[in-house]
Amino acid sequence: MRRRLLIGAGAAVIVAAGLAAAYVLHVRHEGRDIQGSSTVEFVPTIAAPAPVPKPKPGPNAKPGITWPMYGYEPARLRVATGVALRPPFRLTWAFHARTLVEFPPAIAYGRLFVGTNAGALDAIDVRTGKTAWTYESGRCEAMSPAVDRQTVFATFLNTPPCNSGRGGLDGKLIAFAAGTGRLRWERTIGPSESSPLVEGGNVYVGDWNGAVYCFAEADGRLVWHFQADGKVKDGLAFSDGRVYFGTYGSKVYALAAGTGRLVWESSAQPRLGGSGTFYSTPAVAYDRVYIGSTDGKLYSYGASTGDLRWSQSTGGYVYASPAVWRQRVYAGSYSGSFFCFDAATGAILWSFRANGAVSGSATIVAGRVYFSTLRGTTYALDALTGREVWTFPDGQYSPVVADDDRLYLVGYSRIFALKERRP
Repeated sequence: MRRRLLIGAGAAVIVAAGLAAAYVLHVRHEGRDIQGSSTVEFVPTIAAPAPVPKPKPGPNAKPGITWPMYGYEPARLRVATGVALRPPFRLTWAFHARTLVEFPPAIAYGRLFVGTNAGALDAIDVRTGKTAWTYESGRCEAMSPAVDRQTVFATFLNTPPCNSGRGGLDGKLIAFAAGTGRLRWERTIGPSESSPLVEGGNVYVGDWNGAVYCFAEADGRLVWHFQADGKVKDGLAFSDGRVYFGTYGSKVYALAAGTGRLVWESSAQPRLGGSGTFYSTPAVAYDRVYIGSTDGKLYSYGASTGDLRWSQSTGGYVYASPAVWRQRVYAGSYSGSFFCFDAATGAILWSFRANGAVSGSATIVAGRVYFSTLRGTTYALDALTGREVWTFPDGQYSPVVADDDRLYLVGYSRIFALKERRP
């Protein structure tokens, strides 16, 4: 009898081990890298984003909007259209923020508008680097503002200590007069590090409560609200009447921009220990959505269907928001490598080994792709070949924005205004 029991117990252990091994193999198979296709839900003829239109000059005209929001335009492609600046550069001024600057400025009306981790929103003169006005929120802050119609839109987290849960569960979306910093309107939402998206007279943001909001740009009236499955820490992207975003519930969503109606939802691939989450702001091009995940992958989903079109491992977290240019996708990884992917298939066209982890997002200016590492170096690479062409001894997260005259490089706690160094 005892022998039969031992044999039965041994058989049960073997069966359990076999089931466990089968489960591991199944998850690994489901989570494998997926190679994409250039013929399935990929439209290579989609034009690059047009330059942001500038107001017609009048007798009292001031410079218009140059870099309206995080990622440059609503699809968040991160390409400085029409800007010809190339390294090497010379320094013209430096702005000392006194604390971490995690996200790059917006540029409009002759000013940079930038938020700092300590909760200050600064308006900085692009010619001198002097502060025109400052708003002290008393909250934490991690976003790029957006600018439209003489108004600056910014989100704020809760009060310190922001990541402990003891700083309250409320955040803010505030609209400021661009010229004076006067508050036009404000709305209480959950703690938010979602860089505002301004499109079609509306402002779109998400928050830590998993809520996504659409507010009227003019007066802050709530147009619609959508409840997602997890924290929304990224900015929303817009294309073809839809808004796209990822969550800390491991999902990617597409909503109708006008109504908030769910168009589709998709998920990160399964992995042992749980699926990856999405901090990366998506970029939308070629009828695809590109977004990075904490599972170490860059994903491409069909913008119309939500179907997974490709996934590619990078060896480390991908917090970075991808840049998209000439049917290529660019993103760095915590592995310390920076990658150029084929936009259709996900194939790695080239990679560059940097001196540290890459957390922030890249920007493409005049055929150069700029990114920074957590070890405080900003790189410029030839965007076609990956060849290093220039470095700068500061930088931490998203490195640069630009106008016609200057490249504005974001260091750890400083912003540098750089001009081309001519022979």
